[in-house]
Amino acid sequence: MSRFAEAPGGAGLDERLLALRLDPEDVYVAVQDYLDEDLSHARRDVTSESIFGPEHKSTVAVTARADGLLAGLPVAHAVFHAMPGDVEFTYLAKEGARIRAGQVLARVSGPTRSLLAAERTALNLLCRMCGVATHTRRFADVLADWHTTVLDTRKTTPGLRALEKYAVRAGGGDNKRMGLYDVAMIKDNHKEAAGSISEAFAAVRSAEPEIDIQVEVESLDEALEAVAAGAVFLLCDNMSPKELAEVVESVGDRAELEATGRISLDSVVDYAATGVDYISVGALTHSSPILDIGLDFEE
Repeated sequence: MSRFAEAPGGAGLDERLLALRLDPEDVYVAVQDYLDEDLSHARRDVTSESIFGPEHKSTVAVTARADGLLAGLPVAHAVFHAMPGDVEFTYLAKEGARIRAGQVLARVSGPTRSLLAAERTALNLLCRMCGVATHTRRFADVLADWHTTVLDTRKTTPGLRALEKYAVRAGGGDNKRMGLYDVAMIKDNHKEAAGSISEAFAAVRSAEPEIDIQVEVESLDEALEAVAAGAVFLLCDNMSPKELAEVVESVGDRAELEATGRISLDSVVDYAATGVDYISVGALTHSSPILDIGLDFEE
């Protein structure tokens, strides 16, 4: 058991992280690295140590400064609990809820040095995750009247993939795959190296009989070849809505279909109207602006 679980509120924190489909131990290990980046391995905040004594205690409010969607409060909690001393974290908003500017999301009490040392790391993660969730929610809201689901991609921030992909789920989207290890994706380079889509598909299926295989296609002919080879999930790359509609009509229910390639909020309905099952948007994780969240002392 980690020392986080042994700390006050730690067992509840484990449960909260598991509810988000985040592995607590993975989060705790990552938090240590994030804190080292800001505090060094010596864990020094030289300014706060110069001004506040080790016994000085405070209460701070974690407050939204813009409207958006809440995602990642238990991760911020984990950051504060990584610091020395008895830190009490009180949740005042529900994960996945829409939040308003000025709303207090949590209160944290404990040694002032610990609160200030954890502040920036906790807020960096929380602002980032809320930003991704808020951006995803915009797509999910636009797609609410269609049967199409918005997906993320592997275009994530190194070291933050699990957290960013959680934020996509919190925003109403879904995850396509976590990495190169859990789903096979046959792309241009693989097709060229193997000689064709059919040969690439056969090679992967022979080497990995149980793995899910997705095939990237750029035309109706490639889509039909992939389905004939046995593919049941096609990634339709950089197709126009008209081209995609032809693939949907021709493939029918023989394979699930995903559209990708520079699809924006302005164009997403045009793609959903084709009947495609999924639309993947790399911008959810590589270009979402943060949601501004601050931390303020309370009297």
